Amino acid sequence: MDGQTNSYRRYEDGETPGDWELEDMIFQQDTSYKCPTYIHRTPPCQGSCPSGEDIRGWLNIVRGIEKPPVDADGNEMPWADYAFLRSTNANPFPAIMGRVCPAPCEDGCNRNEVEDHVGINAVEHFIGDSALKNKLSLAPAGADTGKSVALIGGGIASLSAAYQLRRKGHACTIFEAHDKLGGMMRYGIPGYRTPREVLDGEIQRVLDMGVEVRTNTKIGVDVTFEQLEEDFDAVFIGIGAQGGSPLPVPGADEAPNCISGISFLDAFNDGRLQHGAEKVLVIGGGDTAMDVAAVARRIGHINKVAEKDRPEYVVLGQTAHDVATVAKRDGADVTVVYRRPVTAMPATKMEIEHVTAEGVIIRDSLVPVSVVLDDAGRAKALRVATADWSTGKCVILENSEQDIECDLIVAAIGQVGDLTGMEEMNNGWNLINADSHFRWPDRDGIFVAGDVVKPHLLTTAVGQASIAADSIDHYLKGEDQKKLPKVNVHHFNLMEKLMEGGHQPSEYDHIQAVGTDSADYAIHNYEDRSATQIVPADELYLGHWAYDPRFRRKENQIGSENVLGHFDERIFGPDSENARKEADRCMSCGMCFECDNCIVYCPQDAVHKVKKADNTTGRYVETDYDKCIGCHICADVCPSGYIKMGLGE
Repeated sequence: MDGQTNSYRRYEDGETPGDWELEDMIFQQDTSYKCPTYIHRTPPCQGSCPSGEDIRGWLNIVRGIEKPPVDADGNEMPWADYAFLRSTNANPFPAIMGRVCPAPCEDGCNRNEVEDHVGINAVEHFIGDSALKNKLSLAPAGADTGKSVALIGGGIASLSAAYQLRRKGHACTIFEAHDKLGGMMRYGIPGYRTPREVLDGEIQRVLDMGVEVRTNTKIGVDVTFEQLEEDFDAVFIGIGAQGGSPLPVPGADEAPNCISGISFLDAFNDGRLQHGAEKVLVIGGGDTAMDVAAVARRIGHINKVAEKDRPEYVVLGQTAHDVATVAKRDGADVTVVYRRPVTAMPATKMEIEHVTAEGVIIRDSLVPVSVVLDDAGRAKALRVATADWSTGKCVILENSEQDIECDLIVAAIGQVGDLTGMEEMNNGWNLINADSHFRWPDRDGIFVAGDVVKPHLLTTAVGQASIAADSIDHYLKGEDQKKLPKVNVHHFNLMEKLMEGGHQPSEYDHIQAVGTDSADYAIHNYEDRSATQIVPADELYLGHWAYDPRFRRKENQIGSENVLGHFDERIFGPDSENARKEADRCMSCGMCFECDNCIVYCPQDAVHKVKKADNTTGRYVETDYDKCIGCHICADVCPSGYIKMGLGE
């Protein structure tokens, strides 16, 4: 389909504007009293991003629309470095997110209305790897406030909170039960998806801001929660949910070889689990289930294994495998059992495709009934029944039970937190309640975010931690907590951009005056609605966009025959040329990207460029209202929805 153009039409044959549209325009012949104003709104990609990244911003930097700042010697910052700084304003882990985030931002992308979403993950992948290659640092820590925060857990929630808190000048100490930081990024996701050198590099940048770390320190064992409350001004809980929910069927709790997916991945990522079982059943349909299945295929099994070396005993921490035994391992038959249709699996489409290509069998619409035990009390099969979902509800078919043979059952059906030493905070589900500001509601000075609130995505934990850091900052300053904005993300800030280029408004003398439209102490003809509005596709001139296929990252096609012992990365990031080309597909929803349509199509020559010495992102064009007749043409041809007819209302 290369070379196609978009066949967008505002009205189909026979259609005319509805009465509400004509009333809104209020035309008298070819004029109206409404003149254009420039409205900054949040793009749907950012509105869909749980960490609230300024995605449009760093895409516009990559594509060359938004220019990097210039230093005192006139040297412009490299665009990739500037994109990294904008990206990490919200999320300090672009190289990890570019690899493993399921990218809800891409689902929200308005470009889906043209042909396909922008490859946001691919561009972020490039930004992250470029920053590691060039050894870039995060934004510097703020001036010391004399306040200190204890952060329990060394995963993405605590690391993200520490990053934001250090920017505000608060001292941070992380307490981690493992010997290394990373949480689920390290112990819950296989290393071929989050390469350890990438993970370590992005974590180290946070620590370099002056974050103290105490590893091998477990709350309730090595230090009490009460001690932390006494020694620190605030406590943040980001322990994640690194315990797995048990399979709730008869026999599961009796069989030692019926284990949780979280424990299985923890043992593998910790280096203890080197081989699994010959016939593995994975229960569940999420990304954790896909990771378990992929790992089980990679580590295979050993034909003659000592009792102590059975995988379940390694997972339970009773022993560890000898690395030398991996030379003797053979492949494993791995089957994923999911109670709903495969089309309803919550795992990302890419992960499902990967494990299927690697030889994993997915059997859907099967509901576990019981675990069948052998004479030794071990699971030898899983009894399942067929479910009919045609009505939208689960209907178990009569006489549909069957046994699926297995040597190991791994349940990846849910996660819970380990609240040892924090039992009073348990909400009854081994999780912790939090309000909208991510404060623990029962006592001041305690904050919580991430999977221990509700298991979700890594990027969700990042976003929650950012809000929690703001809440901690207000608490430490003794300030009242502000109401959260409707669209609570890291917005583009025009004033900061103007100051970056030395274009900030002059000092206002607060003397009453007329004719202020030409005064230089205010930003004219600009309105920021980004905290309340997300720009929809139907307010963009989609006809501007020609068909342009999305860039797809190259993948390591492993196949089922080569998967055993294969621990290399599956996805390769783009180079700078492809990253810039993909970023150029961004429609810059809610912000001018300097296409010149409004200038070209204005019949009155009322729209013109801001003087080169004064223009910047968001201030590229302006309107001469002595010439403007309110014809709406500039708004109609704006591809980004940045122009709204409303001045004069």
